Amino acid sequence: MKDQLIEKLYECTKKPYQKYFKKNEPWNIDKNELMNYPEESLGLGLGNFLNKYHFDIQEKLEDHDIIHVLTNTGISVYEEIGMQYYLFGNGKRSLYLFMVTLSGIIFYPKKIKYFIQQYKKGKQALPFHYLDFSKMLSLPVQTIQQTFKI
Repeated sequence: MKDQLIEKLYECTKKPYQKYFKKNEPWNIDKNELMNYPEESLGLGLGNFLNKYHFDIQEKLEDHDIIHVLTNTGISVYEEIGMQYYLFGNGKRSLYLFMVTLSGIIFYPKKIKYFIQQYKKGKQALPFHYLDFSKMLSLPVQTIQQTFKI
């Protein structure tokens, strides 16, 4: 029940967030193009992630799925919240991030240890949340993870 409530809240806030808060340009790439990237590359990793979960690219929110690929984070509601804790630990600050992390404390108090663990992982990694991943699609995922200690 709480998972559906949080997912509904996300769906209601996604469009305004994309329109008013995300200032970056859309990547103008589709899933099929991603599947043509080299083996082990970030682009192919993103394409595989999108195909595995039957997702499409979300305009201006492409970085979100890249973070899933780089951090090996799942897509359950609490894992999505955990990923925001990871990004908080990594230095990202936004109103949206604060809303999501707060919802985690309220709706998933039994997962607080997991959230703290994700925060600490993000803190240990070198800051990478701000990178322009659209220019890194040909790089091997493992190289990026090792470089930034992800």
